[in-house]
Amino acid sequence: MPPADDIQRYLVGAWRLMSGKRDGLSLLDISADGFWNSFFAIVVALPPLIVGWVGAANELGDDPTATVSRFSYLLRLALIDLGAWVLPLVALAIAAPFAGIRDRFVQYVVAINWASAILAWLLLPVALLRLVVSSSSSVFVLVSIGLFSLSMVLTWRLTNTVIARGPAMGSAVFAGMFAASIIALLMLESIFGVYSTG
Repeated sequence: MPPADDIQRYLVGAWRLMSGKRDGLSLLDISADGFWNSFFAIVVALPPLIVGWVGAANELGDDPTATVSRFSYLLRLALIDLGAWVLPLVALAIAAPFAGIRDRFVQYVVAINWASAILAWLLLPVALLRLVVSSSSSVFVLVSIGLFSLSMVLTWRLTNTVIARGPAMGSAVFAGMFAASIIALLMLESIFGVYSTG
């Protein structure tokens, strides 16, 4: 795992990219080692992700007829979220040469990995709220929609800034990655027999 100072620099770089400032790339390590080290962003994102998994598992209630334990359910949620993080990047690796963005692939993966850690923490209030209110409550829904919308705007800005091929290409990559994430999520939910409850 990269040193704490390096991680802090990478997070600052990702944040600057999400703010539309291309100089954020200079704060990232886009070497081969930096590419693989960027997946340690998953470790940085784990605390808020775990809170979200616990909140979802808690909604199983104490029904004795439940077919899986809360712990098993939580593990499935973890595999689904982590798969939905990585699989779209694999799809992008395949598509990048055909889309004409092969030279931006490493930069994008490094940037989006560290940005995803920031977004996981940004969405922590949703996970915490789910611990105390139902996912069907209006408060939960409003907070979720608001923070999700903000995360989409930030991700779109990062994508446009890193791809640097104009808004049309940046938006196309953003839309493709969003679609790939949804497909991966639905596919993994089906495989693991876990379905979104809110």
